[in-house]
Amino acid sequence: MIAALLVLHLGAAILSAPLIRLLGNRGFAVLALAPAITAGWATTKLAAAGSPTPHTERYEWVQGLGMNLSFRMDTLAWVMTLIVSVVGALVLLYCSHYVEDDEGSKSLLGANLVGFAGAMLGLVTTDDLLVLYVFWELTTILSYLLIGYLSTSAASTRAAKQALIVTTAGGLTMLIGIILLGNTQGTYRISELVAHPQSGSAITVAVVLILVGAVSKSALVPFHFWLPGAMVAPTPISAYLHAAAMVKAGVYLVARLAPGYAALPAWQVTVLVLGGATMIVGAFRATRQTDLKLLLAYGTVSQLGFLMVLIGYGSPGATLAGLTLVVAHALFKSSLFLTVGTIDHATGTRDIRRLQGVRAKMPVLATSALLAAMSMAGLPVLLGFVGKEAALGALLDPVDGWRSLQGAAAVTVIVGSVLTFAYSTRFVWGAFTDGARPPVGKPVPPRWHPPSWILVSVPVALSLGGLLLGLTSTSLEKVLEPHTSAVTHVADAHPVHLGLWHGISLPLLVSVGIWVAGALWWWLQARRPVEVPIPLSPLDAGRVYQHLIRGVDRAALETTGFMQRGSLPVLLGTIVAVVVLLPGAVLLLDGVSLPQVRLADSAAQIATGALVVTGAYLATRARRRLRAVFLVGVTGYGTALLYLLHGAPDLALTQVLVETVSLVVLVLVLRRLSGRFPDDPTVMTRRLRALLGVSVAVVIGTVTLLASGSRIHDPAHGNLAERAVDYGGGANIVNVILVDVRAWDTMGELSVVLAAATGVASLIFIQDDAMQRVAKVLRRFRARRTSRQPVQQAAGGRRGWILGTDLLEASRRSTILEIVTHLVFHTMILWSVYLLFAGHNQPGGGFAAGIVAGLALCLRYLAGYGAELRAALPVMPAALLGTGLFIAGGSAVMPMFFGSPALRTWTADIHIPLLGDVHVVTSLLFDVGVYLVVIGLMLDVLRSLGSGIDVQIQSEQAREEASRR
Repeated sequence: MIAALLVLHLGAAILSAPLIRLLGNRGFAVLALAPAITAGWATTKLAAAGSPTPHTERYEWVQGLGMNLSFRMDTLAWVMTLIVSVVGALVLLYCSHYVEDDEGSKSLLGANLVGFAGAMLGLVTTDDLLVLYVFWELTTILSYLLIGYLSTSAASTRAAKQALIVTTAGGLTMLIGIILLGNTQGTYRISELVAHPQSGSAITVAVVLILVGAVSKSALVPFHFWLPGAMVAPTPISAYLHAAAMVKAGVYLVARLAPGYAALPAWQVTVLVLGGATMIVGAFRATRQTDLKLLLAYGTVSQLGFLMVLIGYGSPGATLAGLTLVVAHALFKSSLFLTVGTIDHATGTRDIRRLQGVRAKMPVLATSALLAAMSMAGLPVLLGFVGKEAALGALLDPVDGWRSLQGAAAVTVIVGSVLTFAYSTRFVWGAFTDGARPPVGKPVPPRWHPPSWILVSVPVALSLGGLLLGLTSTSLEKVLEPHTSAVTHVADAHPVHLGLWHGISLPLLVSVGIWVAGALWWWLQARRPVEVPIPLSPLDAGRVYQHLIRGVDRAALETTGFMQRGSLPVLLGTIVAVVVLLPGAVLLLDGVSLPQVRLADSAAQIATGALVVTGAYLATRARRRLRAVFLVGVTGYGTALLYLLHGAPDLALTQVLVETVSLVVLVLVLRRLSGRFPDDPTVMTRRLRALLGVSVAVVIGTVTLLASGSRIHDPAHGNLAERAVDYGGGANIVNVILVDVRAWDTMGELSVVLAAATGVASLIFIQDDAMQRVAKVLRRFRARRTSRQPVQQAAGGRRGWILGTDLLEASRRSTILEIVTHLVFHTMILWSVYLLFAGHNQPGGGFAAGIVAGLALCLRYLAGYGAELRAALPVMPAALLGTGLFIAGGSAVMPMFFGSPALRTWTADIHIPLLGDVHVVTSLLFDVGVYLVVIGLMLDVLRSLGSGIDVQIQSEQAREEASRR
C-alpha cells in the first residue's frame, strides 16, 4: 500500500498543472487528497506499527546493488508519516486561498508540494539506506524548487541555491557513510543494521559521515544559516518544509539510527555538542528579530538543535521527550508560520514595528497563535509543556555527573528554554499588540484585507491539535513506547512519563524558573528600541559561506584563465601532450612487449589503408578549409570501407552515414569562416605539431595493441551469435548489443545527444526573440498545411516541385536540385523506415535509420533552405527529442510493471493475414525512441547551423546595404 500511495502522490504531481488550470486555486484542495488519503490509511495501521511485526512491503529493484524498494511502517515511521501527511494536506488546503495569481506558476507550486509530500513519505517509511538516500535527494531538489518558487526574485534564487549547495554537500557526505556502513556490515536494511550494530573505526567513520548529512539537512551549526535565508519562500512553503517536513528529515535519521549507534562516543559528541550550540545560537538570534517570519525561522533552528539533543541522547526518557516534541513542534510551528502568512496576507507586512490592531481584527487567530506560542514556550496544558517536562526529567540527573557531556547538555537545554520563552513572548507581543512600535515617530498603518475562513481555520486546527494531544498525552506515551524502549544506551536516573501533573518535582520547579527568567529576558529586550541593529559575530556562518563560495568562484576563474587562454591550438596541444606523456611514460618505464600483429588479410585492405593514410597526410598539408574537410572525409569513408572488408556491414553503414552528416555540418559552418586557414605557422611550429600528431598516434596505437593482447579471460563474443537470437530476439549482433546488452549505455548516449542539441541551438539562438521567431514561423507553416486552401502554386499558376521555394530569390534556386530532391526524398524516408524495422536482424537500426531520415531533411534544406525545411517537418526539434527520449525511457520502465528487470525484451511471432508471420520484438520501441532522437538532433542542427546562420547572414547583408545608403 505504501508503494501505491507513492504512486498516488506522483500522479497528483503530474496532474497538478491541468487541475489548477481547470479549477484554479481549488485545485490545491484536490491535490490535498493525496496526503489526506495517506493520513487516513496510516491511522488504520496504529496497532500494527507498535507490534513486533509491523506492516512491511518489498519490491525488487536494482539486484546488482542489493537495492530493493523496502518499506516498513513501525512506530517511528508511523509518527513521521502522520506529521508529513496531515500537515501537508492542511498546507495544500491553505494554499487554495493564499496563493495569488501574479506570484508565479501555481501549477508548479502544487506539483512540487505534493511531490515533496510523497518524497518525505518514501523517506520515512523506507527500510533501505540506499533508497533512503534517493528520497533524501528528491526532497533536496524539490525544496530547491519550492524555495526558489518566486523565480523573478534574486533573493529567492540566491536562497534556493544556498540551500541546495549546503544540503547536497551534506547528502553526498552521507552517501559515503551509507556505502561504508552497508559494506562493512554486509547489508543496507536499516532494521537489520539497527538490530545488529557493529563497532570499530570503520563503523564510527561511517556513522559520523551519515550524521553530517543529518546535521546539514536539519540546519544545525555550522550549517544553520541556510534555513533563515530560505524564508524568502512563500509562507506555506516555510510552514511545511521548515517546520514539519524537510528539516525533520535529519532528526528522523538520527532517531532511526539511535537504537543502534547512540552509544558511540563520536555520536554523543557530534549530536550533543552541535545540537546544544544550535539551540543557543538560534534562540538568541530569534530574540533580536523584527520580522515575524525570521523570528520563527531562528526559533526553528533552535528547536531543531533541541530535538537533536533529545533524540540522540541515547536514553528511553530523552527519546520519549524528543518524539513528543517532534510532534509538538510540527503542530505549533506550522500553526505559527501559517498565522504569519495570514497576517502578511491581510496586512501586507510581517514587521512588528508596523503591525497595529491585528488582535482586534482577528481575535480567533490571535487566540490560536497564543496557544501555539504557549506550546512553543513550554506552558501548560499543551503538548509542548508535556514534552519539555519530560525532557527536563530525563536530563536533570545526568548519569556521569554535571561535569560530563550529558551535564553540559542539560545546562544548554535550560538556557535555551529560557531564550525560547523570551522569543515566544516576543512573537505574541509583536504580532498582536502595539507595544513593538518605534518609540519615536508613527509608522504608516498597513493596509487591511480581510482573510478568508481557510486562512484562519487551518492554523487554528493545528494549534488545537497541540492542546488536544497535551490533554491526552498519557495515551501518546503508549503509542511511542515501542520505539523509545529500544533506545537503552544511556540509563535514565528515574522513569520518565508523559503527563500534565507529576506533583511538585524538580522538573516543574526548573520550568517555573525558566518561565520567570524568560519573562525577565523578554522584558529587558522589549525595553530596547527594536530598530537598533543586530550585532553580528565575526565568525558568522553565513559570512563564512559567502566567502567560501566567492573563493571557489575565484579559484575556478583563475584556473580557467590560466589553462584556457582562448587559443584553440594551445588548448589542443595541452590535451594531446597529456595524452602522450602520461600513458607514454608508463609504456616506457614498464618495458612492455607488443603482441604479434597481422598487417592485412587482403590487398584491398592494404590499398584502403594507404588511401586513408594519404588522405590524412594531405589534410595536414591543406591550406584551405573546404579542401581539408573533404580530405578528412576521405579518411572517414576509407575507415567505413575497412569495416566492410572486415565483415562488419552494420558498422560500415553507420560510419558512412555519420561521415556524410559530418561533411554537411562542416560545410554549413564554413559559411561563417574564411576560405583559408588564418594562421601561417613557422617551420618549427609545423614540426612541433607533426611531432605531437605522430606521438599521439604511436601512443594510442600501442595502448590499443597492448589492450587487445592482454586478455586473460575468454572473449565475450564466444556465443554472442546464439545469445543474440535467444536473449535479444535478433540476428544483428550489433543492434542487439545496443538495445539489449548495453541498453543503459545507449540511454545515457541519448541524454548526451539531447544536451549536445541544446548546446548547439543555444549558441545560434542566443537571443530569446530568435527562438520565438522560429516558433512563430513554424505555427504559420502548420496552419498553412492544415488549412483547406489550394495547394501552393509556383509562379505562373503551376505547382512547384518543392514547397516554400517561392519565398526564395531566383538566384538562390536550383531547378535540378529541386527535381532530384522531389524524386528521392520519399524514397530515403522509406529506406529509413526499412532500416528501423529491419535493424534487429539486418544492417540498420534506429541510429542509422534516424541519420538517413536526417539526410533526407538535409536534402530538403539544400533545395529550399529554411522555408523548405519548415514545410517538410513543421515541428520544433525539442518535440522530437523529448518524444524520443520519453519512448525510450518508457520502453525501459514498462517491463518493471510486469515484474521484470528494466529494459527486458520480449519476443512474439504473430500471424497477420496477407503479411504472414511477423516477428515482434519489444526492443523495437527503444529503437523508435533512438530514431526520433536522431531525427530531432539532425533537425536541430539544420535549424541552427543552417537556417540560423542564414538569418545571421541576411541580417548582416541588410545592415551593410543600409550602411551604404
